[in-house]
Amino acid sequence: MTKEFPNVRTVLFDLDGTLADTAPDLADALNAVRLQRGLNALSFDVIRPIVSHGANALIYLGFELSPGDEGFDLIRQQLLDHYHDNIANKTRLFPGMEAVLDHLEAAGLNWGVVTNKPSWLTQPLMRELGLHERAACIVSGDTTAKRKPDPEPMWFACQMAGSRHHDCLYIGDAERDIVAGRRAGMKTLVALFGYISEHEDPNQWGADGMIEQAEEILAWLGRKVA
Repeated sequence: MTKEFPNVRTVLFDLDGTLADTAPDLADALNAVRLQRGLNALSFDVIRPIVSHGANALIYLGFELSPGDEGFDLIRQQLLDHYHDNIANKTRLFPGMEAVLDHLEAAGLNWGVVTNKPSWLTQPLMRELGLHERAACIVSGDTTAKRKPDPEPMWFACQMAGSRHHDCLYIGDAERDIVAGRRAGMKTLVALFGYISEHEDPNQWGADGMIEQAEEILAWLGRKVA
């Protein structure tokens, strides 16, 4: 049974795999670099679960290289440059998310983003999606000294949004998201529609609840889509 969070004033989202479906553009970027190097494209189904773990994880998937390995830095730059230049070709909000944002704003609540994505990618993506001016806060992986799962970016987002940590709900699709939200003293929900691999068990992350589609956020807030 859904436990409601009626006192929430600010809803914070992870970006990749929670607010927006960025996997198609990231997959295209990874495969573009593979093709440049004479390698076959990887299946989207193989790439999708890795997207929430960032560029380094994608590079390991695509090339079995880690930071410090020869050639890693060059491939990383090529991947991110291609992604930056094609950042919203296929990326869209997850189904139902636009209605959720509209409802939050109409109800006098605010919302924002806390992501580990670097700001030079986060900011243009939010602008392309038409969300840059709507968000009460956009906290990227390089906005604060520490990144998720540390709570520092979460607290900074609270400050920007004008809310206290216990008035915030954080929604993400990775364990680090839930850990960061819990450490910050926020309510947390797992976005099961995000980039979660079959080897991960969200039941073990300690979130307050889970959602299978965006509209369920409103039920947790004790609200309904008009």
